[in-house]
Amino acid sequence: MSAMDPTEVFRQEASELFEVLEGALLDLGQRPDDRELVDSAFRALHTIKGSGAMFGFDKVASFTHEFETAFDRVRKGEIKPTQELISVALAAKDYIRALIEDPQSTDDIIGEAILDDLKRFVFSDQPAAPVAGIAAAPPLAPGESKQAGWHLYLEFESHILRNGSNPLDLLEDLCKLGPCFVVPVTDGIPFLDEMEPEDCYLKWDVKLHAACDKDAIDDVFMFVQDEMKLTLSPLEQVEAPAPLPLFQLLDEEPAPVAEMAAPAVEVAAAPVAQLTAKAAPKPEAKPESKSEPKSEAKRDDRGIATVRVQAERLDELMDRVGELVIAQARLTQLASSGSDLSIKMIAEEIERLASSLRDTTMGARMVPIGSLFGRFRRLVHDLSRDLSKPVEFVTTGEDTELDKTMIECLADPLVHLIRNAIDHGIEDTATRSANGKTEQGRIELAAVHSGAQVLVTVKDNGGGLNTARIRAKAEEQGLIASGTVLTDHEIHQFLFHPGFSTAQTISALSGRGVGMDVVKRTIENMRGTIDLSTRPGQGTTVTLRLPLTLAIIEGLLIRVGEGRYIIPLSAVEECVELTAEDERSRGRNFLNVRGNLVPFLRLREIMTASGAPDRHQKTIIISTGETRVGLVADQIIGNHQTVIKSLSKLHSDVTIFSGATILGDGTAALILDVAQLVAMAQSKVEKQHISEAA
Repeated sequence: MSAMDPTEVFRQEASELFEVLEGALLDLGQRPDDRELVDSAFRALHTIKGSGAMFGFDKVASFTHEFETAFDRVRKGEIKPTQELISVALAAKDYIRALIEDPQSTDDIIGEAILDDLKRFVFSDQPAAPVAGIAAAPPLAPGESKQAGWHLYLEFESHILRNGSNPLDLLEDLCKLGPCFVVPVTDGIPFLDEMEPEDCYLKWDVKLHAACDKDAIDDVFMFVQDEMKLTLSPLEQVEAPAPLPLFQLLDEEPAPVAEMAAPAVEVAAAPVAQLTAKAAPKPEAKPESKSEPKSEAKRDDRGIATVRVQAERLDELMDRVGELVIAQARLTQLASSGSDLSIKMIAEEIERLASSLRDTTMGARMVPIGSLFGRFRRLVHDLSRDLSKPVEFVTTGEDTELDKTMIECLADPLVHLIRNAIDHGIEDTATRSANGKTEQGRIELAAVHSGAQVLVTVKDNGGGLNTARIRAKAEEQGLIASGTVLTDHEIHQFLFHPGFSTAQTISALSGRGVGMDVVKRTIENMRGTIDLSTRPGQGTTVTLRLPLTLAIIEGLLIRVGEGRYIIPLSAVEECVELTAEDERSRGRNFLNVRGNLVPFLRLREIMTASGAPDRHQKTIIISTGETRVGLVADQIIGNHQTVIKSLSKLHSDVTIFSGATILGDGTAALILDVAQLVAMAQSKVEKQHISEAA
């Protein structure tokens, strides 16, 4: 097991911070008076700056410091964030991301131009301050006075070494700020036979002779702040000693304990506010000691709550669990064929454990869909600005969980749907006003659980689909003959045809017809379906119906002739017996299910099964959306935990199967594609209607 590259860890953490920063900036555009959003943005910036400096991303630290400095007037409440300022701040965020993820693709000129724009908006009421070079050393933050130096007292938690942190490395980083005089405090060192080799017993008293601000010191200890007690106070103006190597300083004779303890308590009692307000009263030192257990408890909770795991390891674990499920199915089949009760008991226990392990592993792969929804806020913001269409973006159901593989596959289809909703659906402000609508459009992105599926909807309050234009375009492209009778639903399906677009001109957003067909193909590859509904003048709703996972599903095992097949259990509504009356009913393939006519398909005909059918055939009623179809099979074998295996490219033209699985006896069974079978049944019913009308 190889350790992760530290810079890769930083990039992952920075990616999370960028999401926080982007979300805070976008919210700030809607709630400019929310101080918590400003503080959240600054916390993210400060962490990126400190982490970047620690991992050697000097340009990131320098540019982010300039970003902080220019944006400081917003934090002080001197100016309010405007939409123009938010747009420039988002561009600065993109530039910082580029500096981290692909430094070779960036140019200092771009960064300087962004800072120029940022300062122009921030200091619009003042003469613009000159922008420092990106590679220059960070200047002092505004409003902070230079000190002769700092007196620090460092006390680390005893377990800091076990967490991978080295106090000597931190002291080395502190020495880079300026000349340091470091004295170890040894009063906490126990006798040799009482020592734990992995515990830290030393404390340090440090005099830093450098005109740096307090933030620079905080940056050094940023990642161990919860594992240490840091007290500091400003030094009086004294002559700095000549710099010496840290390890030479550590070899000096330690100062007496009595001399060290008093300054430490006094420094701990000194409030940080005395750096800017000399009149501030001195608080008691006791409250600080009371906060230590809370900090430790908070740290322990956070450590228990989350663990960062590589996605590849989860995928590998899921594969192993899938193989275990297949082996368990074989064991269950062997046990059922024998008469040994002890073997049957063991098989049942292993089946229970395998099922529990499967559910736990699938739960570990589940990710809240809100992590995906958050990405589209920036997309809507930028499209709204570029198209001059004010749009409100609303999300619901962010806590709905979906398999991480599904989340990754769902990103591109949603991008196309949202772009289409803003570009084609939402009207311009003049048209909306003329139609009595609000000038601001609305895009709703929602997710909700529905049985073993997740429904993701993209809804707009625009003009709706222009059915006449879609039909005219389909006739123009030769997709249908002029005068062909089609329902509105059938006409709308042409939107998913490759190369089909109703845009009048080709732009950067639309006109090439490569959007909706990609959406449909991707959703079908995910074993999902897509539904369109529209109301002229009121908007359009696109609904994606997706399975919870692409790895393991519960299936219904059936037999047709000599072959065995799997139907996803989430699509099964009920099972009924096909009676002779149903077969003779006017020669039409319809079942009468409690007064409702349900079309059915004979799987023996579709699979071209040999031999005579069973005397008592069974019908499995499946559904997708509002459509119900019956599938006639020879036998229903029972429930089956199905580990999905993809079909090879040679079988890509066989549309009624979505995959395959391995049964307990080692043979393969094909998984039926419910959506394709329902479409086949609908087509068959329509042909019957046409033949009867003729």
